[in-house]
Amino acid sequence: MRVLRVFTDAAGLWGNSLGVIDGGLVDEADRQRVAHELGFSETVFVDDRATGTLRIFTPAVELPLAGHPLVGAAWLLRREYGSPALFELRPPGGLVRTWRDTGDRTWIDAPLSSLPDWTLIQLGSPIAIDDLCGPLQPEHDHVVYWAWLAPGVMRVRCFAPKFGIAEDEATGSAALRLTTALGQPVDIRQGNGSVLHARPIDSDRAAVGGLVVEDEPLGMP
Repeated sequence: MRVLRVFTDAAGLWGNSLGVIDGGLVDEADRQRVAHELGFSETVFVDDRATGTLRIFTPAVELPLAGHPLVGAAWLLRREYGSPALFELRPPGGLVRTWRDTGDRTWIDAPLSSLPDWTLIQLGSPIAIDDLCGPLQPEHDHVVYWAWLAPGVMRVRCFAPKFGIAEDEATGSAALRLTTALGQPVDIRQGNGSVLHARPIDSDRAAVGGLVVEDEPLGMP
């Protein structure tokens, strides 16, 4: 199993940990258990490297599509398996295009219809975001709190107990929802120091990108 951190800062710090596993090594019936025991926000099982077919699990549920796992999987497939500069991924939630920009950031262009339906709540200041200890209301079981740091730059935190994640360090699907809701490109500072870049494409799709690094591999539970 490979362990990545997706959406790091420029120094390779922070980012959201991701497990990437060859799908042939784990029976479909065992994948949720493995993802739960690993405890990452998401774990990806790559079923076919050539076509980009894969599945995504949080510790609690399978997701049809998510941001940070797809960015991480794209980075790894390109780096380790010689995938072309522009190629496609095929999670259950639809076709995802991916590429790398001149700043070495890996991007995905994803359909909005398959993303989690995050609750998006703007707070008055970045300090209000920093002071959060969890969701402000019990019904906010997958929620994005955000505030402006500067024009086009957001401070964000995401809480997702619905998906078995107390707080997510970096959330690509939330970035896609935010850039679409605002109708403009945004840079995001999330969690303890993760950095995401997002931009709307049209009414059906948006793009998110960032830097990725690899950590020491782990054995599977």
